Amino acid sequence: MTRLILASQSPARTKLLAEAGIKHEVLVSDVDEDAVQAKYGVTDSHDTALLLARAKAEAVAALPEAEGALVIGCDSVFEFDGESHGKPYTADVARERMLRMSGSQGVLHTGHWLVDCRDTAVDTDDEAAEGTGATVGAVSSAEVHFASMSENEINAYIATGEPLHCAGSFTIDGLGGAFIRKVDGDPHAVVGLSISTLRDLLVHAKVGITELWDADSH
Repeated sequence: MTRLILASQSPARTKLLAEAGIKHEVLVSDVDEDAVQAKYGVTDSHDTALLLARAKAEAVAALPEAEGALVIGCDSVFEFDGESHGKPYTADVARERMLRMSGSQGVLHTGHWLVDCRDTAVDTDDEAAEGTGATVGAVSSAEVHFASMSENEINAYIATGEPLHCAGSFTIDGLGGAFIRKVDGDPHAVVGLSISTLRDLLVHAKVGITELWDADSH
């Protein structure tokens, strides 16, 4: 069976893959996101998401544990009022952002990068190589519309700690879902990994997504 490695420590991404019946392993990359952005000078939210997804995927693909597997890296960046918002990390930053986001909308960009680490050499029996050498990416974006939030609601949400480690200071699959009126686009992209985008990228590695379905999960 084809191995898939998720180059992310995000519980939401792991849960999403598991609920989609996709068997995978988790191998976290040790990527300094600020250093990567500084090196390439990328400021556009869409391009930043793809750049960081690629950096994470390639870092994990270089590890010996990734040999013979497909590696998918993801990164999400929230675009609001022309600015790129990653994780807020502090309550003050999250509060300032959420007060501005209340009753408004922004675009969540999730970058995906797939690296095929399977062997590309043809064996002695002239059988076709399993690996393709593919290294491809794509961005899935969705417009997120927020309900009007009171200061008490914002403070209560921040007190849970949930928004501090999420791009844009919110989740759709957790407590933050209460404050999202609607999503225009792939809702999975807002969670952090678009299953349909993964399917599109797997085509370049000549792998069908049904090959990754975990028979034990259904």
